[in-house]
Amino acid sequence: MTEHAPLFENPDRNLALELVRATEAAAIRATPFIGHGNKNAADGAAVDAMRKFLGTVNFSGTVVIGEGEKDEAPMLYNGEVVGNGRGPACDIAVDPIDGTSLTAAGRRNAISMIAAADRGSMLDASSVFYMQKLVAGPDLVGVVDIRLPIGENLRAIANARGRAVSELQVAVLDRPRHEDLVRDIRAAGAGTRLLLDGDVAGGIDAASVDGLFDICVGTGGSPEGVATACAIKALGGVIQTILAPQSDEERQRGLDAGLKFDHVYEADELVKSDNTFFVATGVTDGNLVSGVRRRGHIIRTESIVLRSHSGTIRRVIADHLAERWLDD
Repeated sequence: MTEHAPLFENPDRNLALELVRATEAAAIRATPFIGHGNKNAADGAAVDAMRKFLGTVNFSGTVVIGEGEKDEAPMLYNGEVVGNGRGPACDIAVDPIDGTSLTAAGRRNAISMIAAADRGSMLDASSVFYMQKLVAGPDLVGVVDIRLPIGENLRAIANARGRAVSELQVAVLDRPRHEDLVRDIRAAGAGTRLLLDGDVAGGIDAASVDGLFDICVGTGGSPEGVATACAIKALGGVIQTILAPQSDEERQRGLDAGLKFDHVYEADELVKSDNTFFVATGVTDGNLVSGVRRRGHIIRTESIVLRSHSGTIRRVIADHLAERWLDD
């Protein structure tokens, strides 16, 4: 029997609409757990649904960035191969629920997301879990610099946009480690929007032309930074990151893996490919996308689909027959 040849060498536009089926499935399956306090149950349902749907997609995807290693939650694990093997070879970054705690508490801004790019193009920063990040829109390329104090960046943004610093809104994860950063932002005169979780959505919002935030800054997960870079390459914005090891041992692991410290990783180093995809479906309502809604016999989802090669941003609203999603 003749082996199946790849249908195409590089990911094409059809892949984006295939991947969104997987994020829709994960979001729908997580919905019964919204507000019930069990983040692992929500994550487990989303993982199972995403894995099942990814298995039908025409590609050979290798999970370079999975979720769950940190807290032993359910996960699609690093190195797992997904897809039916009959399409392009891709790196993928997955998070069946970015914001499991938000989902469990019934709070805003939980999403299900997948990023994809040509095989071997995503930076494997798994040996160093945290990185400093700065994400902003296309008009701020060459204006902001993560190495500068936040006050200087805010004044540069205000000058570039012809606005007062007091009008700027800065997205920051609400974490104790950011107390000094938040104080400096407010001392400069800008306002903060503290995110309980989900700096991927925060970064995409900051890079979007109609976003609520002017910039997203702070220290968050390295996996999320690489996934965000896939979206930023489609939006034309700026992402700058600096690895932030939490111990000498973690720094050494990073050095052994070939990572660079005291170095600004920008979009083209985080993801070398110029053909990136980012898809996300809302689990709960948020600034980026609306959450899953049940309307009688219909389940409605909203997703965002970004592709760097074409520079397109699509929003996909889908109605699903609820009876097809009832548990057997």
